[in-house]
Amino acid sequence: MNAFFYEIREGLRNAADSIGQNKLRSLLTTLGIIIGIVMVTSTMTTINGMERAFDKSMEMFGTNTYYVDQKPWIIMSAEEWFEMQRRPMMTYDSALRVVDGAERSESIAYAAVSIDFSSAIQYRDKAVSRSQVTATTPVYTEIADIDLLEGRYFTDLEEQTARNVVVLGSSIAESLFPNERAEGKEVRIQGARFTVVGVLAPKGKFLGMFSVDEQFQIPLATARKLFNTQNWNFQVSLKARDGIDEVAVEDEIRGFSRVARGLDALEKDDFAINKTDVFRDLLASTKATIYGVGIFLTALSLLVGGIGVMNIMFVSVKERTREIGLRKAIGAKGRSILLQFLLEAVSVSLLGGLIGLGISLLTTLAINMVFTASLSPAIVALALGVCVGVGVIFGFFPAWGAARQKPIDALRYE
Repeated sequence: MNAFFYEIREGLRNAADSIGQNKLRSLLTTLGIIIGIVMVTSTMTTINGMERAFDKSMEMFGTNTYYVDQKPWIIMSAEEWFEMQRRPMMTYDSALRVVDGAERSESIAYAAVSIDFSSAIQYRDKAVSRSQVTATTPVYTEIADIDLLEGRYFTDLEEQTARNVVVLGSSIAESLFPNERAEGKEVRIQGARFTVVGVLAPKGKFLGMFSVDEQFQIPLATARKLFNTQNWNFQVSLKARDGIDEVAVEDEIRGFSRVARGLDALEKDDFAINKTDVFRDLLASTKATIYGVGIFLTALSLLVGGIGVMNIMFVSVKERTREIGLRKAIGAKGRSILLQFLLEAVSVSLLGGLIGLGISLLTTLAINMVFTASLSPAIVALALGVCVGVGVIFGFFPAWGAARQKPIDALRYE
């Protein structure tokens, strides 16, 4: 056992000496491996980041949630888009009829009408332009994942009496009130004065793309009082009871929504039932595409890199043929020679892997500026394992050839 560890130590020392004496050659040899490691880690970090962002983003919707709207969230073709545009809008009255049907349903626990639009918000000389506004009812807190950083949510009485109250997203509160408490302050929304009653807890970005903290929420009745919402499109948010089959819930929602929209038995649906599953399906297809492209490019790069390692190891064996003959002549076993060159091949591959991981770290930081990525220890271990595998596979044949050389022939080599 001691002899084996001694051989490993000597093999690593010889590998380090060889790489140190041929720095440029070793670096050029590892270019393919560097590119391959960058590809595999970028692929994995992007997918890992997407999955984390997706799980966190889905928490914002709550569980067992459905949304009845005029159009589906994701439209796959121009033809479908034009068809959706021809649908009648989800007016406030039709949305109320959907809520009435939901309240009589055995599978729906909560239902809320809401409407989204953009508006600026101002406090003294500070302003945030084009923030998303959600006008809804207090029952919305039972459907969505609403947590408060300070203050409270608006009440049923404030909604019914159309009070000018607002709940700010955390980013907006930080922009307007950087060094003071937001609760109780007065802000202006399209010229109207609103009293801040609460601030939402930070939620981060939805799927790493836009921040839900850059929004604020007001009572639905207030929005209808102050703004001309007659031609705006409303939606109904629904939360199903626990333990009920999803298909049954969706069938019941479709049934009372058709009644609310005044459709007869032969007419097609002129509304959409949106669920978070559509994002899960989109994520799955996106992951499959990224995996396919990433694996192909990674395999191609590692093949090129592995061939480069094999080539340089054949050159190294040729350059040290007399050394091999001398070592064998004084009693070195073929196993020792094989191990020495295998360790050198693995060391060259690991050098490329470490450089690739350094580049991947910078790439991950760059991706995080525009999307989301996460370089986990498991991905680092996988990348290093791939490097070791490439070194062993492509370094084996040169090392095997060196180990099988006869001492007398090697000593005669010029």
